[in-house]
Amino acid sequence: MLSNSLIELDREHWIHPVASYRGHEKAGVRVLRSAKGATITDASGKQLIDGFAGLWCVNAGYGHNSIVEAAANQMRELAYATGYFGLGSEPAIRLAAELAERSPGDLNRVYFTLGGSDAVDSTVRFIRYYQQARGKPQKDQFISIEQGYHGSSTVGAGLTALPAFHAGFGVPYDWQHKIPSHYTYRNPAGSAPEAVIAASLAALRAKVEAVGGADRVAAFYCEPIQGSGGVLVPPPGWTKAMRDFCREQDILFVADEVITGFGRTGPLFACEDEDIVPDLMTVAKGLTSGYVPMGAVLMSQTVYDVIADGSGAAAVGHGYTYSAHPVSAAVGLEVLRLYENGLLDNGRKAGARLMAGLESLSDHPLVGEVRGRGMLAAVELVTDKAKKTPLPATAAPAQRVFDRAWNNGLVIRAFGNGVLGYAPPLCCTPAEIDAIVERTRTTLDQTLADPDVRAAMA
Repeated sequence: MLSNSLIELDREHWIHPVASYRGHEKAGVRVLRSAKGATITDASGKQLIDGFAGLWCVNAGYGHNSIVEAAANQMRELAYATGYFGLGSEPAIRLAAELAERSPGDLNRVYFTLGGSDAVDSTVRFIRYYQQARGKPQKDQFISIEQGYHGSSTVGAGLTALPAFHAGFGVPYDWQHKIPSHYTYRNPAGSAPEAVIAASLAALRAKVEAVGGADRVAAFYCEPIQGSGGVLVPPPGWTKAMRDFCREQDILFVADEVITGFGRTGPLFACEDEDIVPDLMTVAKGLTSGYVPMGAVLMSQTVYDVIADGSGAAAVGHGYTYSAHPVSAAVGLEVLRLYENGLLDNGRKAGARLMAGLESLSDHPLVGEVRGRGMLAAVELVTDKAKKTPLPATAAPAQRVFDRAWNNGLVIRAFGNGVLGYAPPLCCTPAEIDAIVERTRTTLDQTLADPDVRAAMA
């Protein structure tokens, strides 16, 4: 009765994110009741392995008492502190210092947000201020990558390059531009790293010229691995090549590590994989392991100094009520401690096991490609391996694959183009990783038997 009541209340009142409103009303909500480690339990008592860490965010896993105590203790002592009026709190100050110490290069300055979307929005405001302050207001064009994701706020959705986030919203704006993704599996230039890198550099160079040259371009945004676009992993050297081009052209390089940060790919930040130092870097999700909302912009000392000197005695007019919330900061400090006291190491081992396990599925008739890095992976499904033919739309892969995996005791991300996404908590045991792989295999076998899929393979 309780579960049924919740389903009806949900139908009547809760507007869910990125959902078909009428479709959700018809299907009803799946109510989650509890979670521990990498396992979640729904209202009916069904247990599932969370192979997606909530929404790529519960990196530490569920149910850490030390995180709960950090939040509770901070609430008892100081439940809220504004960063306005020159005020602050100890957890926020310490977390900013800890992040600056661990971030690449001279990313010494930290601006706290509520999550990833407003962190991206903040970078746009900071970058515009920076270009104005250095006497180059004409540098007002922004470039990002097709199939990239940079949030769903009004401005960030324009940098995002996924159709669902544009349709009906009047974005992107005319100052927001895109270049093709590196998407190695389907790149017209082929799959060779040198060819993909050359094609991306040529596309970026051409786009810069098309919008008026480097004197017009303010910044270039990229994810070290494109997450919501289908977990698209660039070839080795790609990110460095794009960073080097931006530096040569006086274009700010923004690394969006909202998904890839905090052990998701192995190191604390994915930029470390290629020794990349961006001008600005956005983080969220794993920053607090999803226990409470928080994001951040990590800013280079150079960019900070230009803004600080440009504003002089005047206030820089950008702020949020809940920026640097002391409870979120206290959680962030404890989560960081857990990462460095074993979770990062476990994540590296679990990530190697996950990738090896998913690779073992490569001989399945539906598997076109397995890709990933660490605890961030994808399996792309096709009906013809030689032609790389995607699953037909009639197979409704996003809904049917998700439902089948759920029924098999596994939560994954099922994209509409037939890509399966994985981002398990770093705390996963070998047995849990093996179960993710085996339950995926069962789900693939069930999908192979789908009449729509069989028809497409005939």
